[in-house]
Amino acid sequence: MGGPQLILNGKGFTYDQITRKLFEPATPFEHATLGFCHAWLAGKEHFVFHTSGSTGPAKDIVFARNQLVASARMTQKALGLVEGDTSLVCLDTKFVAGQMMLVRGFVAGLNLVAVEPSANPFAKLDPHLKIDFIALVPYQLQAILKEGPRALDKVRVAIIGGAPVDLHLKTKLNAVKCEAYATYGMTETLSHIGLMRLNGPAPEDCYTALPGVKLETDERGCLVIRTGYLEGPVVTNDLVKIGSPRQFRWLGRWDNIINTGGVKVVPEKIERQVEEIFVGNGITSRFFVTGLPDPVLGQKVCLIIESPPFAAGTLRQLQLGMKAALSKFEAPKETIFLDNFVETGSGKVNRPKTIHLLPT
Repeated sequence: MGGPQLILNGKGFTYDQITRKLFEPATPFEHATLGFCHAWLAGKEHFVFHTSGSTGPAKDIVFARNQLVASARMTQKALGLVEGDTSLVCLDTKFVAGQMMLVRGFVAGLNLVAVEPSANPFAKLDPHLKIDFIALVPYQLQAILKEGPRALDKVRVAIIGGAPVDLHLKTKLNAVKCEAYATYGMTETLSHIGLMRLNGPAPEDCYTALPGVKLETDERGCLVIRTGYLEGPVVTNDLVKIGSPRQFRWLGRWDNIINTGGVKVVPEKIERQVEEIFVGNGITSRFFVTGLPDPVLGQKVCLIIESPPFAAGTLRQLQLGMKAALSKFEAPKETIFLDNFVETGSGKVNRPKTIHLLPT
């Protein structure tokens, strides 16, 4: 490649062509990508993003151009991105994660390669193309590691966000050469404000805030984020434990807490224990923990598994493992099997809609 440019679904565009609108998008992704690029290169000063409801009801939020630049600079510094590097954009550019990948490219002077979002974005890519920077969601990472993990050896840095990375994927990441990081962030913070190394010689179990990010917790124990480019604090619904001033461990969601017999338990904490039991028994089914109504306890802890019912022996091993690893309040009182979970557009499990599938 020459100077910075955009390669979109195999078609090359100079920044001058994009600024002058000398393009004809052929797909909704191309329309969204070229539309955002044109707005940026034309000097647009304010951008509207739609939140997913991480900190409250979903809403539109407006950020100024200089705020997007400041966020991009933090990522550039943290990951060592330099002018002339190549970034692969394979997330939907209608939303903040994909759009911020474009902004990082413009701000850092990267070559941008954008391909239609799919489970395996490398499937239709030149296998010899070296990628310095890519952002993925877990379902894409899963497909890549299953279909062609060696593609990640040609990537220097991969960031994975949108949902937690499970133990199966973390284990497989140890076999690839690229630096892989889990991200923590949301629309309200203009994408990620924290990174956690997932592989390499020293994988981490907590997030490190990007330079300039200040952390604290509110009276609920939920994370409060302050940065120089945000107008005020962002109060989240994420329960965390802050270690050093720049490090924190994500514990779970305040709005998922189960009140069982007057004791509050965090389902994500239970899920981490159950995940280890699943891995130890070779179980790969998706699952989650939730609270369902109970006449005595108010809510009872239930384990929901995406699978036909387990064989009696497997179920017994699972129950014994949970009894040994969990307290009496945390141990699921019921295990429910469903053929299929409901998913969000990004491949995450939609817990509320899946719960509605449960027999009453």
